[in-house]
Amino acid sequence: MRDPRQKRRFLALHLPYWATDYLKRAEPTLRDNPLALYERIKGGLRLAALDPEGLQNGLRLGQNLADARAIWPVLTVREIDRPMLEAAFEDFADWHSNASPLVSVMSDVSRFGDLVLDITGVAHLFGGERKMLRELIIRLRKLNYRVAGAIAPTIGAAWAVSHFAKSQVVEDDTFAALLDTLPVAALRLEEAQLFTLAQMGLKTVGQLRVFPRKPLQARFDAKLLIRIDQAFGAIEERMTPRLPLVEYLAEQRFADPISLMDDVLRTTHDLAVKLSKTLEAEGLGGQAFHLFLYRVDHKVMTLSLNAGRVTRDPEHIASLFHHRSQRLEAEYDPGFGIDMVRLAASSVDRLDAVQSGAFSVEDGIEDIDRLNDRLSSRLGPLAVLRTEMVASRLPERAAQLVPVQQGRVSNPIVPPPLQRPVKLLPVPEAVAIMAEVPHGLPASMVWRRENYRLVRGQGPERLSAEWWRKEQRLKLVEPDPKKPAPYTPNLPQFNPDAGMRDYYVVEDQHGSRFWVFRQGLYGSGRPVWYLHGFFP
Repeated sequence: MRDPRQKRRFLALHLPYWATDYLKRAEPTLRDNPLALYERIKGGLRLAALDPEGLQNGLRLGQNLADARAIWPVLTVREIDRPMLEAAFEDFADWHSNASPLVSVMSDVSRFGDLVLDITGVAHLFGGERKMLRELIIRLRKLNYRVAGAIAPTIGAAWAVSHFAKSQVVEDDTFAALLDTLPVAALRLEEAQLFTLAQMGLKTVGQLRVFPRKPLQARFDAKLLIRIDQAFGAIEERMTPRLPLVEYLAEQRFADPISLMDDVLRTTHDLAVKLSKTLEAEGLGGQAFHLFLYRVDHKVMTLSLNAGRVTRDPEHIASLFHHRSQRLEAEYDPGFGIDMVRLAASSVDRLDAVQSGAFSVEDGIEDIDRLNDRLSSRLGPLAVLRTEMVASRLPERAAQLVPVQQGRVSNPIVPPPLQRPVKLLPVPEAVAIMAEVPHGLPASMVWRRENYRLVRGQGPERLSAEWWRKEQRLKLVEPDPKKPAPYTPNLPQFNPDAGMRDYYVVEDQHGSRFWVFRQGLYGSGRPVWYLHGFFP
């Protein structure tokens, strides 16, 4: 786990020709001729991406397509597919998590072409920052990507150096002097801001930094000053990692790629043992686990799951991924092979050692939690539900279903010791009931066109309406805001003006027991009877 007191270090990779380089890798037939991508802008066809050869031969971005073809007839052109390129670059960025768990696409300038890695505390795995930067650049160039990179103490500084200087590692005590020599475009400013700064004669970051701040803020708002402060570290710039933020991990690299699911699961078991030892050494356990499969075609498959309680049991962790793999077997695609597998844990918490000898107490709760975890991994986290009590007088509101892995509330609601049916209808159904006297016990009932002669009864139990729940809809399942619910019953809205209910427990001549209630009182209109539940 990284020490939060460490000074942050960031590695930025700039791929200025990502669009054309990627298409040439995907379609080798495009490598023979120069390539340009165009898009429709303001009713015309304009160049949106170019090869270096195109720039060297007088072409420029934004140029009319017809003019570009006239200048260079051998130019191969394609219409740009931005959603496809953006999705491919996101997969490309995820693949770089094999170098650092924290990887983000710098989409504030472009949705593809720039990514940043937080390498704080991981550069030593490559033999130092310089070797790490060199290794990442070399492996991309071997894949025919044109790339530049830089390491600096801030995201803004790393981006600026990768764009406007040679690839290098910038130390904490020298990055400010280097930034001052770069053009103002190195601060990731908007085109309108760059145009205005050029009119003001401010060409370099150093000139802009010594300029009085109040006139700059009055003319450019606070955005320009924020960019300056972020680049020089006065304001922290946060990155948004693409993959789940992990705190502890174990990984296995392969000289020869693997592809079979059985090999992946065996590796997962071995990594679970390693991860368990790491967590045990610090007295911790995890509740969320993530499996990353790094393919040789520079894509990453991610599989995440949760446990009902904090755990570090390797057998249990491995079994959860085994059950989940059976559910996702049809979607498993190893591509040309997997050259690295990583197992990570997040949502860690303190987990003390547990007595498992002769004096241990086994109440079965842990076994139930493990069963719930296995069922949730096989069927899905929203397919296994449990009942949770809700503070409400109305029986249909007094309980709801929540996912078993959502976690139990710290102060659960204890229901009062009242007689309640085992089976409760989510929506009470209207019935016809006859009584010997208006306020007497029910004597007969007609439900779903079938007559019931009631021989015994007990009640009433009076429940008043909850007037403060006006226009709220009855809910049976509490949905997860991040995931769609497997089903959501379309229950009616609560009517706070429906009046009080008088509940009765009645029994027919065959011994079946029902829970019925009368809505409304005699003398204030004809009351309506409902069937609400069944007793065993």
